[in-house]
Amino acid sequence: MDFDLTEEQRLVRDTARDFATREIAPKASEIDKSSRWPAEIVAKMGELGFLGMAIPEEYGGAGLDNLSYSLVMEEISAACASCGVIMSVNNSLFCDPIYKFGTDAQKKEVLTACASGKKLGCFGLTEPMSGSDAQTMATNAEKTKDGWVLNGAKNWITNGPHADYILVFCVTDRSSPKIKHTAFLVPKGTPGYTQANPDHKLGIHGAHSCTVFFENCKVPDSAVVGNVGEGFKVAMATLDGGRIGIASQALGIAKACLDVSVPYSKERKSFGVPISQHQAIQFMLSDMATELDAARLLTWRAAIMKDAKERHSMQSAEAKLYASEMATRVAHKAIQIHGGYGYSAEFPVERHYRDARITEIYEGTSEIQRIVIAASLLKA
Repeated sequence: MDFDLTEEQRLVRDTARDFATREIAPKASEIDKSSRWPAEIVAKMGELGFLGMAIPEEYGGAGLDNLSYSLVMEEISAACASCGVIMSVNNSLFCDPIYKFGTDAQKKEVLTACASGKKLGCFGLTEPMSGSDAQTMATNAEKTKDGWVLNGAKNWITNGPHADYILVFCVTDRSSPKIKHTAFLVPKGTPGYTQANPDHKLGIHGAHSCTVFFENCKVPDSAVVGNVGEGFKVAMATLDGGRIGIASQALGIAKACLDVSVPYSKERKSFGVPISQHQAIQFMLSDMATELDAARLLTWRAAIMKDAKERHSMQSAEAKLYASEMATRVAHKAIQIHGGYGYSAEFPVERHYRDARITEIYEGTSEIQRIVIAASLLKA
């Protein structure tokens, strides 16, 4: 496997790094402390083609590969993890499934708008009592002569308060032991589609999420994404790619931790010398760098496999599992290296620590990733 980046990939990465350094990083602390939705940054990401990176240009995307997407996600997330996950949701959880499973009309009207950044999408799978276990999903859609009527609620919907569309999954058949789901594309403003106030969370404060409600929400047959009864297939295929995005977000958080820890260790002194001269600190930095590189290689492998249209469920799960847990470990060490300052909100590592934790939970917990990996191993 060739891990040398192409000239185009390096250019895309460097463009993202420059943008993140100049326009995102200086605002990251303020966005976190004020829990502000970074509207101007989201708009700029759209202009740069970062909101539909692997979508063909004919549908408003940048027409790039998934490795380029991973590279950009890492750079954006290193500056601000909130901006990273906003980008990830629109790319991985919304544009990707609409491109793969949507109708021509859905692609022309909705995908083109969202991939270009003119509109924003979100993904509705998780419910108050149904996360990883889709068999317990309560939200349902009932067939009528005019289309479908949706009833239920979805929670922790990232981008939800600001999204123009939601890709929502509902139960449409309970007649057999294994219930069947269907995916629907619902525009904001549809009667019966309402939202609660934004959630209060430990981290990623700028990436607003909320609970979304459907109360006798009527949609036409043209709202169905994919085939009726095959929503689970749509969701699982979507999450395989989404895990590459979250792994890349975790890479960015860990990279940011390492990038501030190395220079700090050279400046901070104890016992008359910079702490970088103490073996204890050197070992921590070494572990951080090694784990970051290992996670990056796992993530790149999954992205390259997706570009090659190879099955990558196990590889995406491995990348997401290792990268997310790695980010927490690296952020933990970064705080330890910074000592008391690491625990202070005046330094960025405490924000990175809080932001890292969610990567082990959303788009499939670490426990679910281990189940996916084990299932792949035992299937052989």
